[in-house]
Amino acid sequence: MQGPIGVFDSGYGGLTVFKEIQKKMPQYDYIYLGDNARVPYGIRSFETVYEYTKECVFKLFDLGCNLVILACNTASAKALRTIQQNDLPEGKKVLGVIRPTTESINEYTINNKVGILATQGTVLSKSYKIEINKFHPTIDVFQHACPLWVPLVENNEINSKAAHDIVEKDIQRLFSQSSEIDTIVLACTHYPLLLPVIKTYVPNHVTILSQGELVANKLMDYLKRHPEIENNCSKNSSLTFYTTDNAENFETNTTIFYGQPIKASHLEV
Repeated sequence: MQGPIGVFDSGYGGLTVFKEIQKKMPQYDYIYLGDNARVPYGIRSFETVYEYTKECVFKLFDLGCNLVILACNTASAKALRTIQQNDLPEGKKVLGVIRPTTESINEYTINNKVGILATQGTVLSKSYKIEINKFHPTIDVFQHACPLWVPLVENNEINSKAAHDIVEKDIQRLFSQSSEIDTIVLACTHYPLLLPVIKTYVPNHVTILSQGELVANKLMDYLKRHPEIENNCSKNSSLTFYTTDNAENFETNTTIFYGQPIKASHLEV
């Protein structure tokens, strides 16, 4: 039976990816679920992230989704593989954001030196390094965790002096690992909102990649190649938003990530 495409994130950040998916493929029905009651995921153990992610994915299955996108780097790094291998009911699919970002990285780097800016959890998982080297063994990957970037975005301090100071310091630390980095992946869905600040401290020749567009393009391609999954996705252009926390708070804070007001409902997981 046909159903909407589910998009899951630990909170608001996945909306930056969802916005691009919905822009590229407006014909589909979508359900977005933010687990705001248990955010942040980045500092939690692999076991906890796996349990939380699995609960939310199965909630989306219960709501009729046959395909769920983990629009969350931490969930993609710490939970996706286990869910895919051990937990999927027949006819259901779960995809993440790491593979679509990593498999085409060679199209952007010229000298095979790539920097990853991410949360602590994503960096510790080494998921980006593993995935990039699986596809492109000759690429050198340099990682740096930026634990203060998400709070900057969520507290709407994007243009503050603190944001500039913190971002400048983190960019310097990344480049201290290699001055030859020519491509940077923003491996957290919050980070694109800091792009104007990031660009201030990154050399002009360096390519900065945000995930939204990359993931949306890869999903479009994936559905073309898998008609058996695409045919299970309903197409009435409907959008439904859920949060595990307070719905009014969620509505108030989504505009910065999604770019327009939304109506949300509370969902118990």
